[in-house]
Amino acid sequence: MSPIDDGLLAEVRGRLVGGTTADDSELRAALRGTGRVLGSDALTDLTRRARAELYGAGPLQPLLEDPDVTDVLVNSPAEVWVDRGAGLERAPVHLGSVAQVRALAVRLAAAGGQRLDDASPLVDARLPDGTRLHAAIAPVCESGAVISLRVLRSRAFTLDELVDSGGLPAPWGPVLRRLVAARANMLVSGGTGTGKTTLLAALLSLVPGHERVVCVEEARELVPDHPHVVPLTARRPNVEGAGAVDLADLVRNALRMRPDRIVLGECRGAEVREVLMALNTGHDGGLATIHANSASVVPARLEALAALAGMTREAVAAQAAGALDVVLHLRRSGRVRYLAEIGAVRDVRGELVVEPVATWDGVREPVAAEGWDAFADRWSGV
Repeated sequence: MSPIDDGLLAEVRGRLVGGTTADDSELRAALRGTGRVLGSDALTDLTRRARAELYGAGPLQPLLEDPDVTDVLVNSPAEVWVDRGAGLERAPVHLGSVAQVRALAVRLAAAGGQRLDDASPLVDARLPDGTRLHAAIAPVCESGAVISLRVLRSRAFTLDELVDSGGLPAPWGPVLRRLVAARANMLVSGGTGTGKTTLLAALLSLVPGHERVVCVEEARELVPDHPHVVPLTARRPNVEGAGAVDLADLVRNALRMRPDRIVLGECRGAEVREVLMALNTGHDGGLATIHANSASVVPARLEALAALAGMTREAVAAQAAGALDVVLHLRRSGRVRYLAEIGAVRDVRGELVVEPVATWDGVREPVAAEGWDAFADRWSGV
């Protein structure tokens, strides 16, 4: 979709009344009023393009609306990349000039309630439709402006759908169902783009409908198929530096909201202390995600994050061993994101250890490790 003519766009903007978002009938009326539109097909096309330019992501909007696209990345006006699940690929989109890319970044930041200018050249925001935005402009970006957009999925996948798509071996489906029913505290780990949020949402969809689920996230991405979800989203400080609400604040407040399950979208800082404390005080069935290269390095990641909250290695081991039961580790191979490891959390002589009890390469049958029988026995009575 090519950008709409700047003169026509300016005239349409001038004909719209007020600062609220215009509906399609108002946009069509404004376009007709310019006297430049002939034919119903041309009017329909221009209405769609005008909406994208005024309220959406401009020429990037069709990419965001593609159900297969998870990420849209802009490196320069002529270099736009998308991820449809098989890695990054170039998109046939040209954004005009460096100035137009910068203007688009500034407008998207404003739509997310954030400021992007020379005094504040970096922004991390959430757009009204849930899309996550990160943008950088000069002087920190030599190319003038770069934009990263992460699309919010409109629905949660079921475990059966994950099995059908190759993301989960069939024998593990009943295991995960038992873990959720038994209120095991689980940590979903993996690298960027491995499907941590997708698996987490699928697990939350298995939670009984009468339970109250409180989800804490930096930017809302979780959309589980569950009737009683309370989303809490962190807030960045405003331009005066006030009004910030961080993840640790939200976790502490979630404890006062009569939760049956507390969920942290991603452990990425000092808030890990609050999560571990919550899961050690009777709030079973909690879930969270964390970035890690394998299940076995999760303890080191927890120690690094908890150190930001002043916790010692020994304190982390004691708290995490009591708070966490299972680590589910995800990997990505080409287009397929799959659950590669199930790990049991142990305290071995005062040291936190995650022992893989089963592994899967995404193709062959899953392989049970030495501790699988004991693990299966522990959760088999549900």
